[in-house]
Amino acid sequence: MWNPLAVRSQSPDTEEAPVSTTRLIGDLAVPYGLHRVEVSAIGFVSGLKGTGEDPQPSNERSVVMREMQRRGIETPNALLASPNTSLVKVRGFLPAGIQKGERFDLEVRVVDRSETTSLRGGTLWTVDLKQMALMADNRIHGGHLLATGKGAILVDPVPKGANSRVLWCRGRILGGGIAHQSRPLMLVLKPEHQSVRNSARIETVINRRFHSYDLGSKIGVATAKTDEVVELIVHPSYYGNVERYLRVIRSLPLSETERECSQRLVALEKQLLDPISSSRAALQLEAIGMRGVEVLKKGLNSNDPEVRFYSAESLAYLDESGVAEYLAKAAATEPAFRVFALAALSAMEDYDSQDQLRALLDSPSAETRYGAFRALTARRSPDPLVRGLDMNGEFKLHVLPTSGSPMVHVARSKQPEIVLFGTDQMLQLPLSIEAGNEILVNSTEDGHVVLAKYAVGEPDQRRTVSPRLEEVIKAVVDLGGAYPDVVQAIQEAKAAGALPSRLEVDALPEAGRTYDRTAKSDEEAGETHLQANSPLPDLFSDSSEGDTSGSQVSTSEPADDAKSTESSEESEEKTEPSNSIFAKILGPHRS
Repeated sequence: MWNPLAVRSQSPDTEEAPVSTTRLIGDLAVPYGLHRVEVSAIGFVSGLKGTGEDPQPSNERSVVMREMQRRGIETPNALLASPNTSLVKVRGFLPAGIQKGERFDLEVRVVDRSETTSLRGGTLWTVDLKQMALMADNRIHGGHLLATGKGAILVDPVPKGANSRVLWCRGRILGGGIAHQSRPLMLVLKPEHQSVRNSARIETVINRRFHSYDLGSKIGVATAKTDEVVELIVHPSYYGNVERYLRVIRSLPLSETERECSQRLVALEKQLLDPISSSRAALQLEAIGMRGVEVLKKGLNSNDPEVRFYSAESLAYLDESGVAEYLAKAAATEPAFRVFALAALSAMEDYDSQDQLRALLDSPSAETRYGAFRALTARRSPDPLVRGLDMNGEFKLHVLPTSGSPMVHVARSKQPEIVLFGTDQMLQLPLSIEAGNEILVNSTEDGHVVLAKYAVGEPDQRRTVSPRLEEVIKAVVDLGGAYPDVVQAIQEAKAAGALPSRLEVDALPEAGRTYDRTAKSDEEAGETHLQANSPLPDLFSDSSEGDTSGSQVSTSEPADDAKSTESSEESEEKTEPSNSIFAKILGPHRS
């Protein structure tokens, strides 16, 4: 069974036996709700430019026909027959802890045997998303309605030499799904420990350590629902790192006297200062709370970079000042720790962490710059620098006055946004590109840029602006362009040599990179290539799970510093209880 408290050395022979007999919540209960729930549907896309098809009779066509008739749409056959429409498969993943009304990404692909050649410019009509299940009759049935989805489709960036039709026939809708139900996080007591007494004890222990606020009233984050289940609310410090939150909760002691706690602190200090056990010890000290702070601060003075990092990371989630510099240095210099350091900085409230993240916006590393930007947007006290401009509800445009080399960043996960690192970025003329299927962008001899929109049934529209990229983006939106239209224009400008700035797509910091540990003995000589022992923060995860192709596509220079070669690491078994015991709690087809 997976134990998040186990010391994860690369060699089992070097693991130390626990020095404390204190029982932790993790000894009695396991987490439930960390996995993502897939929802899907067959949908209808319109707005294509002759690249669609009249689909042949099929189950997919019948599903869409019935849905159109249910919604009272006139002449559904005529709509389906248009070359400007297509049938698509839609799917998304409801992340752990998502709340009703929150958004998530959707993946869109043409149906099997489709003759559609491109989804570029398409818009998905509103579709009901359900969790599909294989029933006793061996047929796939949809469960309860869990979400709805719609929106403009962002076609995947197309690298040179790729099979363009395959890529053009799939895409994403960033934030296109809206959850209709909240997904609770839970602790489930192991069968041998299930009792009302134990459930109540766990609730009391958690609420003594963590609390939240509701309309100004202080409330605990845990509620004992039954003798089997304790439901959890995510503490604000861990909104961007739910898995870490559950690891910390499972590290809480069920019962501990002052003397026992003092003895455990002494033992944990020794483990913290040893890089092999440092990550586990830091997590337990983080769970202890304020009494663990002084021990963690001792780790900041260690000569070992691992010890310093894990100590600073835990202190950040305890919102202790004076550690932002350690985390910022780790983010800038050690790729294996970068994603975890940035997430920890985003959880802090002090001005020092904000200043350190602002400084990282000037880094030569693309993923460090964008990672710092995303961390700034995730802070509980939003930084005015990254507030951005609302582009008619389609996306956000951020123009940052950074001193690094000019860079344009386009998001293809979480939230539609374009970030201009550096003000007054200019397009080079001459210029002739498209922004979607209806907007043409051309330069004039006097050094201006003219945007013209030609749409069937609408009067022609024109806008004349300077070659400033920010002005061109705003003009596209003013003409009715959506996020994918702006992204297309930027990509075409880069391909034509008209965009001198660096262009990056989803330059997210990555987990799973290795770092070198200096061997202190012959026994450790074979253990120098390791991975950071922290869970991947939700803040930097790709919410469109299952589609890993092109997740970090650079359309210009290499993304940044050389990425460490990934090594195979012993996987953690994230044990969750059988779904059967939740049928009476959550109902069918829910997780």
